[in-house]
Amino acid sequence: MEEFIEYILHFGNLNQQQTDLITKKATTQKLNKGEYFSEAGKISKRFGFLVEGVIRVCYYNNKGDEITKYFIEKENLIVDFESFDKEIQSTAYVQAVTDCSIVCFTKKDWQELLQTIIGWDSIQYKMVAKAYMQKVDRRSPLVSQDATERYFKFLEVYPNVVNEIPLSYIASYLGITQSSLSRIRKNIE
Repeated sequence: MEEFIEYILHFGNLNQQQTDLITKKATTQKLNKGEYFSEAGKISKRFGFLVEGVIRVCYYNNKGDEITKYFIEKENLIVDFESFDKEIQSTAYVQAVTDCSIVCFTKKDWQELLQTIIGWDSIQYKMVAKAYMQKVDRRSPLVSQDATERYFKFLEVYPNVVNEIPLSYIASYLGITQSSLSRIRKNIE
């Protein structure tokens, strides 16, 4: 919980009473490897902060292929904000790549924070904007780079988790086959 409080203090000032309320509303949940935090076709009901582990966001294309959009490392938000905020069906799956520990808020508790803490809406906006920009920054270069460049960019963006993520997920994220990824890795060793 301390990690989340530290994180939100980067986006605004809070007093002890406010941080106590946030702590009271939060729960810490464990998510085992392979389990879903939220699923496509369902409304996202939780706002989370990853304390430990690795999460991936993925979807299935019209051919039924699983496509990894991006990964979330510890000390980052986990939320399909549009689904959570507007109560619409999500288009992606949010799945644990490793065992995870997550600070979670229900929609009801998050709404109470918005109604009770002056400035919480601004803090929320800044946190979500940062998460969105990270997602865009991590995906945008992949469009114009060849497979080897995309892999090097992946190593640059996710240096701490590369060994925790199955090669099939990395290949999917890079938009290449697993055998192509194996060749790239072999060539750079």
